[in-house]
Amino acid sequence: MDVSFDIQLQPKDLYRFNIYQSYRGSQGILSIVLAAIVFVISAGSFREGKLPYGILYAVVGALLLCYIPLTLWTRAKRTLRTNEVLSGVLHYEVSESGIRVTQGEEAGELPWDQIYKIASTKHQVLIYSNRIQAYIIPREQLGGKYGELKQLAQKQLESYRFCMK
Repeated sequence: MDVSFDIQLQPKDLYRFNIYQSYRGSQGILSIVLAAIVFVISAGSFREGKLPYGILYAVVGALLLCYIPLTLWTRAKRTLRTNEVLSGVLHYEVSESGIRVTQGEEAGELPWDQIYKIASTKHQVLIYSNRIQAYIIPREQLGGKYGELKQLAQKQLESYRFCMK
């Protein structure tokens, strides 16, 4: 059973991947914890009647919460604007031997034994070639082929490398 489909990445797809990567790591978790601590300090300052400090801490907390998402959104838009490969249409062919990605004259193959992990989220399927880099496949563009892709990947990968829902 072979599965083939075309994907055109949008800024929101790259943004979702970057958010997923960031908030699953220590940087994202630390920024949320620090923002929560700063908001608690802000509430304490308001309670003690120190209005200027309360406002300052609230602004710092908001910056901590908003900085990472805003920078990731601008980076996603810039990357798709400047990278011809990612901004073009990518054709995927998934077979028993592996995954083949083509765009125009360019092609790349990823055998199943070189796939680090395949995971799915609500909005995308991520095929990791290592711990950080992944092929991003928006689920809305997969259509009805998600089940076929899942079945083929489950058959080819060990259970610890298969994380599709």
